[in-house]
Amino acid sequence: MKQASRERWTASDVGDQQGRVAVITGGSGGLGLETARVLSARGATVVLAARDPAKLARAVAELQAAGPAAAVLTAEVDLASLESVREAAADLAGRFATLDLLINNAGLMFPPYGLTKDGYELQFGTNHLGHFALTGLLMRQLLATPGSRVVTVSSNGHRTGRMNFADLNSARHYQRMLAYSQSKLANLLFTYELQRRLTAADAPTMALAAHPGTARTDLTRHVSKLSNAALGPRLRALNSWLVQDAAAGALPILRAATDPAAIGGTYYGPDGFLQLTGNPVVVTSSNRSQNRQAQRRLWVESEQLTGITYPV
Repeated sequence: MKQASRERWTASDVGDQQGRVAVITGGSGGLGLETARVLSARGATVVLAARDPAKLARAVAELQAAGPAAAVLTAEVDLASLESVREAAADLAGRFATLDLLINNAGLMFPPYGLTKDGYELQFGTNHLGHFALTGLLMRQLLATPGSRVVTVSSNGHRTGRMNFADLNSARHYQRMLAYSQSKLANLLFTYELQRRLTAADAPTMALAAHPGTARTDLTRHVSKLSNAALGPRLRALNSWLVQDAAAGALPILRAATDPAAIGGTYYGPDGFLQLTGNPVVVTSSNRSQNRQAQRRLWVESEQLTGITYPV
């Protein structure tokens, strides 16, 4: 896979974020918290959006302990419930007339088969439909903000993904890895179709995507104990080519969110072997993710499943 360049890009390259408002789903831990840590340190007002009030409180305390002047707020949202998404979006719209960043980061990986509160397979419903709905409901605040961005977090797993439009809920056959890869492919199909619509509307907002490579976060809680041990920090000397910490995993997200040179429709990820670890650069996604017919079809299906339409 050809990478864009080998230049180093670190958290220190994130510019001044004073006056900007960033909403981060899954902001109470992992990649979301690491992203929030950098943005708040650069002066952004950061809204941590997650479903567990206790985890949100701990995250706020951690960020404010590191920087007492940090502007860190919270919003409770369960992306597996469209009612909760609507309530959270209404709350955010009431608090903010404009939004600079929406980072669609929260997700599930490899859970046992289950359904969202609206009856959709958990991974597809949470990783894609919940974010599709939230983004649509906050689009007016984003469109009111010159230079605003929607950054959706995908995964290397999208490369094995295939959209099964005849069975998006995996009701006929559930294989947790296939369902996960389908949801991560959906993240990219959504990003590319959203960017096309924004461009056609001459909108001041960009849609981008990023993936963290392999990062140590609690996203792997449904992975076997043996796999988690192999990826753990105790074996860092052996697995450094395979896995990086959450702070490094957040760098592609941060670059997509803040790099002044970023272009809408761009996908960021690590530049190392198989994009597992490394410096955040522009990377290429799978051919299936670039299928315009699939992008348009998923958009129509998502509107029907969520009841959400966009003002672009």
